[in-house]
Amino acid sequence: MRDRRAEIRAAFEKLVVPSYARFDLALERGDGSYVWDVDGRRYLDLAGGIAVCSLGHAHPEIRAALAEQSARLIHVSNLYYNELQARLAKRLVDLIAPGRVFFCNSGAEANEGLFKFARKFGHQGAAVSKRPGQSAERSSSESGRYEIITTFESFHGRTLAGIAATGQEKVKKGFEPAVAGFKHVPFNDLGAMGAAITNATVAILIEPIQGESGITIATPDYLVGLRKLCDEHNLLLLFDEVQAGHFRTGRFQSWQRILEAGAIDPNLLCLPDGVAMAKSLGGGFPVGAFWLREKHADVLSPGTHATTFGGTPLACAVALKILDVIERENLAENSSQ
Repeated sequence: MRDRRAEIRAAFEKLVVPSYARFDLALERGDGSYVWDVDGRRYLDLAGGIAVCSLGHAHPEIRAALAEQSARLIHVSNLYYNELQARLAKRLVDLIAPGRVFFCNSGAEANEGLFKFARKFGHQGAAVSKRPGQSAERSSSESGRYEIITTFESFHGRTLAGIAATGQEKVKKGFEPAVAGFKHVPFNDLGAMGAAITNATVAILIEPIQGESGITIATPDYLVGLRKLCDEHNLLLLFDEVQAGHFRTGRFQSWQRILEAGAIDPNLLCLPDGVAMAKSLGGGFPVGAFWLREKHADVLSPGTHATTFGGTPLACAVALKILDVIERENLAENSSQ
């Protein structure tokens, strides 16, 4: 009898880079919350593609959106306008706050965009607030602001800058020297964050809910305190919502849910300057994005950042359909229960 699973495993071992420790499963199809392997066994999928399949597997409306849009226009360069990208940008802005959106393909790319945004901001000559013990204010160009403070046990992607930003030593081994410009402090420790700020600091980046080292949730006071620190020192506050965002907590982004639980208006006391998104945004189709606050809309000017595939009509059609289904079926409210 033919052993398809063994054949597939042998092909992987021969032809695929062994960068994953895979389970001994060869999956063939999915439907809703279930997947089937090549031997016909059914499994309840509790991982959802690692927080990706927001509407489950083979959702009929996602299938229809893919088929319909693929018959019209799959890809067009970002040298041209496409209506679906504009519509998706508006939906995301309406769910966060006035600002602009850049579309890419993954969470790692979204975070890379935030890193570049922070570097560009640090080179624009914005004044740095005077700190205790300083004799005078210094401009960002004079102080060379480029450093981003992140937290221990965080995860921000597998690119060289992403692993430098990540607060876990295990992901850095074998890839030294690390990309310069990142330091780490304990999570939920406002005092440690404040003490780490120097003349080189340009931004603070956190996951409001850490998910790679257990589930660790930022407190409302911590989020509000970070916003105050950034305002005092003219720093950017950046949130990585790649994993915990997209209604998984009952609100569009996890920081909104945390502040709601603390009876705090997020747009009044803790609006970030940039937010990275991906995973559930495309429900299995590769889509990433980052949102920038309106007052920073022009930091990334033409020629400073780009992508070949980000924001294609096909990707945007899928992401728009997912938002439609979530809204129509009140799935955010269901997640909050």
